[in-house]
Amino acid sequence: MRFATLGLLILLSACNGQGLSTPGSGQPGIDVAQAALRGGSPQIALQIAGGILAKQPNSDPALIVQGEALTALGRLDEAAASFSAVLQHDPASVSAHVGLGRVRLASDPAAAEALFLEALQREPRNAVALNDLGIARDLQGRHDDAQAAYRQALAANPDMSAAQVNLALSLAMSGRSRDAVQLLRPMASDPGASRQLRHNLAAVLTMAGDKTEAERILSADLSPEEVLRALEAYAAARPKGGAEQ
Repeated sequence: MRFATLGLLILLSACNGQGLSTPGSGQPGIDVAQAALRGGSPQIALQIAGGILAKQPNSDPALIVQGEALTALGRLDEAAASFSAVLQHDPASVSAHVGLGRVRLASDPAAAEALFLEALQREPRNAVALNDLGIARDLQGRHDDAQAAYRQALAANPDMSAAQVNLALSLAMSGRSRDAVQLLRPMASDPGASRQLRHNLAAVLTMAGDKTEAERILSADLSPEEVLRALEAYAAARPKGGAEQ
């Protein structure tokens, strides 16, 4: 994968929205495992899912949670196996299609796009799938199509901050960095804004040519060497010529 593409994946996948869902499973332990995932503890979620699967090897909700946890831990081949096992039991599983699509994003964004579209055939207003579809399209350089997906995600869920952030990043990567800054600055300027959100603002500022403010934002969290590396990565995602629209 080219460096610029890897840079896009790091920026965009950091904002890939909520986890997958296994609604109505009614299975003891699944809710606890999902809470662990939401709380940033994939190892705990993996242990809980493993305990369920030891007794019920074909439990699709547990396989989904296991796949999500393995994805978060970077064990992508194992995650793919979990989601594929669900699709063997239930070829219509939206969660499995989305989960497998996320696994494929880095290596084959076109295949990931196909998986997200398959999920959306069944749930057209699934905001998580729409947001991930946008990421897959951005990684292929199809920024207009990506922005359409992010806007659909926001229409389905206006409170989905991940889609709003990804829309801003996509706008910047397509040469509309002023629009991106305008969209992202209010979110990133909030006193409760996360470090990642502030760094996303630094990314779009860099793509807009304002390295001075971007450096100021990054310097609050990073060493001078880390700031330089971040600025170089963000600049690599800037469209050739840096033209504004």
